[in-house]
Amino acid sequence: MPPPSPSISPTCPFCAIATSTPPCASSPFNPPRCPPSPSTTATAQQPPTAHLLLSTPHLLAFLDHAPISRGHVLLATRQHREKLSDVSVEEGRALGAWMGVVSRAVVGVALEGKDKSGWGGEQGDGPDEVGDWNVVQNNGARAAQVVPHVHFHIIPRPGDVPEIKNRSWTIFGKGQREELDEEDAEVLLEKMRARLQREVQRVGEREGEEAVRVLMGGGWEEGEGDGNGDERQRKRERERESKL
Repeated sequence: MPPPSPSISPTCPFCAIATSTPPCASSPFNPPRCPPSPSTTATAQQPPTAHLLLSTPHLLAFLDHAPISRGHVLLATRQHREKLSDVSVEEGRALGAWMGVVSRAVVGVALEGKDKSGWGGEQGDGPDEVGDWNVVQNNGARAAQVVPHVHFHIIPRPGDVPEIKNRSWTIFGKGQREELDEEDAEVLLEKMRARLQREVQRVGEREGEEAVRVLMGGGWEEGEGDGNGDERQRKRERERESKL
């Protein structure tokens, strides 16, 4: 079976974000500064306002516009994949590589100064302790997927919320959604981006430069950061299909 071809849905809000924010190797943690390429901005939908945390050739991370808790972030594929079964091996590797790194940055910032002890556990409050959170991913309308584009919810869980202590809605990422506070979102993003950069540096210190290359690799080849990463990826996919 051939790998999935890169695709963009003109009606998908996540695709609109992806096409308006191409990957930028020089600043993947501060994507709004990356100028969009003319070849990637053709979309029938005006891109929604997005508070982006990360932009790579395969992934996007941004704040949920209706968060369940403060710091609720979505980690999504850049290409339009409706369900997890549509994700390529390369995209799956990128998702797996970034999941823990993004979680540490997001939850570490969102729960800064909060009770991280959960339900009476022995968790500490050192630099390596980030607290508790949900990672949730839905596939299809019957599984509560609202936007048909693969994404993972990273939902911080502060221990000082009564509902958390009562365990009434922590299963499967349930909770009361609220509108995103725009001013607080900017404060969160600034801290999360800085923390994410530190987490990537720590990956290098703990696991070596090869681990960092796994995170930052895949699409940063020649012409990195020039906004043409999507076109190069499409070319690679066509070459693969021609060999099958």
